[in-house]
Amino acid sequence: MDLPKAYDPQSVEPKWAEKWANRPFVANPHSGKKPFVIFMPPPNVTGSLHMGHALDNALQDALIRYKRMRGFEAVWLPGTDHAGIATQVVVERLLRQEGKTRHDLGREAFLERVWRWKEESGGTILRQLKRLGASADWSREAFTMDEKRSRAVRYAFSRYYHEGLAYRAPRLVNWCPRCETTLSDLEVETEPTPGKLYTLAYEVEGGGQIAIATVRPETVFADQAIAVHPEDERYQHLIGRKARIPLTGIPIPILADPAVEREFGTGALKVTPAHDPLDYEIGERHGLEPVSVINLQGRMEGERVPEVLRGLERFAARKKAVELFREAGHLLAEEDYTIQMATCSRCGTPLEYAIFPQWWLSMKPLAEKVIRGLEGDEIAFVPERWKRVNLEWLKGVRDWNISRQLWWGHQIPAWYCEDCGQVNVPPPERYLEDPSACQACGSARLKRDEDVFDTWFSSALWPLATLGWPEETEDLKAFYPGDVLVSGYDILFLWVSRMEVSGYHFRGERPFKTVLLHGLVLDEKGQKMSKSKGNVIDPLEMVARYGADALRFALTYLATGGQDIRLDLRWLEMAKNFANKLYNAARFVLLAREGFQPRTEEPSLADRWMRSRLQRGVREITALYEALDLAQAAREVYELVWSEFCDWYLEASKPALKAGNAYTLRTLEESLATLLKLLHPIMPFLTSELYQALRGVEELALEAWPEVQGEEDPEAEARFEALKQAVSAVRALRAEAGLPPGQEVRVFLEGETQAVMAELEVFRFLARAELLQEAPAKALVKAMPKVTVRMPLEGLLDVEAWKRRQEKRLKELLDLAERSQRKLSAPGFREKAPKEVVEAEEARLRENLDQAARIREALSQIG
Repeated sequence: MDLPKAYDPQSVEPKWAEKWANRPFVANPHSGKKPFVIFMPPPNVTGSLHMGHALDNALQDALIRYKRMRGFEAVWLPGTDHAGIATQVVVERLLRQEGKTRHDLGREAFLERVWRWKEESGGTILRQLKRLGASADWSREAFTMDEKRSRAVRYAFSRYYHEGLAYRAPRLVNWCPRCETTLSDLEVETEPTPGKLYTLAYEVEGGGQIAIATVRPETVFADQAIAVHPEDERYQHLIGRKARIPLTGIPIPILADPAVEREFGTGALKVTPAHDPLDYEIGERHGLEPVSVINLQGRMEGERVPEVLRGLERFAARKKAVELFREAGHLLAEEDYTIQMATCSRCGTPLEYAIFPQWWLSMKPLAEKVIRGLEGDEIAFVPERWKRVNLEWLKGVRDWNISRQLWWGHQIPAWYCEDCGQVNVPPPERYLEDPSACQACGSARLKRDEDVFDTWFSSALWPLATLGWPEETEDLKAFYPGDVLVSGYDILFLWVSRMEVSGYHFRGERPFKTVLLHGLVLDEKGQKMSKSKGNVIDPLEMVARYGADALRFALTYLATGGQDIRLDLRWLEMAKNFANKLYNAARFVLLAREGFQPRTEEPSLADRWMRSRLQRGVREITALYEALDLAQAAREVYELVWSEFCDWYLEASKPALKAGNAYTLRTLEESLATLLKLLHPIMPFLTSELYQALRGVEELALEAWPEVQGEEDPEAEARFEALKQAVSAVRALRAEAGLPPGQEVRVFLEGETQAVMAELEVFRFLARAELLQEAPAKALVKAMPKVTVRMPLEGLLDVEAWKRRQEKRLKELLDLAERSQRKLSAPGFREKAPKEVVEAEEARLRENLDQAARIREALSQIG
């Protein structure tokens, strides 16, 4: 036997990881096997592995390995995303260390620098995924800006443009002053932030004033109107009149609009179309001209701005403007207020809003195709509730701003004629050609659009682009559409829905058959992991401490029902112990066959029971894999391995092995082989190592999945269950009496004792007990569904001393319970204490009361 005495993941896992990385599982479109395809969500080239990646890829790899063993042409297509903003920020940060900006280099030299960085550092996260055991087809690795994917982006845009779906127009957009680019609504994070609510007085022409409440007094100078609700009786007499902007005196109309919230502030809203999305919509309805007073650098500008404020940074301008309003008597009130601050999801900078020409994609006609497909059940969702969420977003979808003011990314293939202003986009049949002359006037004076596409524009094409589209490749014919898409629910709209749009529009069909959405990985308190909170759990550190198998198993075990995961390190400890348990069980089997001398070949009750349990286990666990319920599959494999195989069958097999029963040895080997196969998709390293030692097979990943072999044996299961209950009862009574686990005891059995009597040698071995012929007068009693066990304490210990210890312990438990009850019933405790503190106290109370009840029962039995 080649296995060391103790299992060390660090001596096993790296060699298998290197093997799977260097000799990947290459897909063959001509194999004749039924394909099973997963498109790996492309991680950012800037990224390092975090727990979300670890969970996402553990689930994908489990499905791929399972389907590969089921005989499918299992295709897992890997790749990375160019991550426009994030990558540009990283490289610009490096340039700042040299005292330079991207503008010092110029666009071409800057892009060369980014590509160089990408080649040197951009593969980090894929190397880390390989260490986790990801069995992807690394020969087909893609990058969203490589040549094939770039062709897909150009073709898609050309199609959209010439179909009238892509257009350029000035609209209000989210603007990040730090990243200097627009952002989609889905890339904006909103966080409650302490701020101020200011109430200002506007003079009304003809006499009187109207008060408005605002959290952004610096934008007052961009006001184009004051809006009130048409049914607000307080302001009916003012509708149609004009008010004057404080400090500047510029007149603006007072108008009625149903979007105004009567309950907010004073019920009167300053309308600033260039600086707020709701104001922009009101302005569109009433024909108001958007005027901006904050530039793209976040500074005040424009003739409408008082000179003392011009050039000030927006937040400094807010402070100064409030001083001016106060001095002029326009500030009526100032109060603390929680602002819903919109920030850039990449850098955390508070957003501004800006109006200037952008490229847009008309989403409603595209979404209609997806809606029909979803309503026709063409795409399944696991959990199913996310389908309704997906549909609701698609039904209310807005046009997508697809342009970004960056240099790193797919530069938009549109050229503007400097003579006549015509937009020139190559037609789909010549999508790779750059135009040499204007299509309208023939001028050669063409200037290419300097913007790039939103990163998600190329990611939306991922299922198509990874397979070589728009070329009609062999891979596209064989592997499209995909089977299962695995993703976090947090990018359902950013990515999943947009891939659905691309698939239905360009191929006329779904891009994948099923969407499996998992939750987020949180810390043990249920908080998001972040460096600022100091609660980040690094998966690579966990791999070094517990092993990749343990990390994969723990995450899969916890991924129930698409819920968020609270990751307590005790779960990783559990998974590590599970790996050790399986390893030691395998060593037992391998040692048992060394020098084994067969003297008989007769199936024991334990053999029959184990084979029957395996039949059911194979059937149930296979069904769970098929249903994509990987968490429950992990739990059932865990129970089958730990409790039934290791705790019961291995121990029950020892007398038969000692007697030279060849059938038992064969059952041990076959059971272990089956269990290794069932567990392999989730814990590939250890199972591969053990299977190689057991069967001499080089690659468990290519072995066939276990099939149900014949009927289950309910009689054997029922008889062995009675035996288990008898043994468990003896062990429980021994523990209750405080006796060592190996101490011999005497017991009396009642109930279904036939199985015990038939397997008396196994019972004695497992229970460390001898049977009494008569029921003792005084004994500890343990009643189980099939058997009742009585164990006298006389002769085992000092009964009176034992009773005194139990009574003392009973008093301690009741005192602790009373203390918990006082705390829980104290005024305000449940309302003021953190939820986890209350739950812990309630659990402590239940545990102490349960222990007290058990001691009372034991004392009553002894008398």
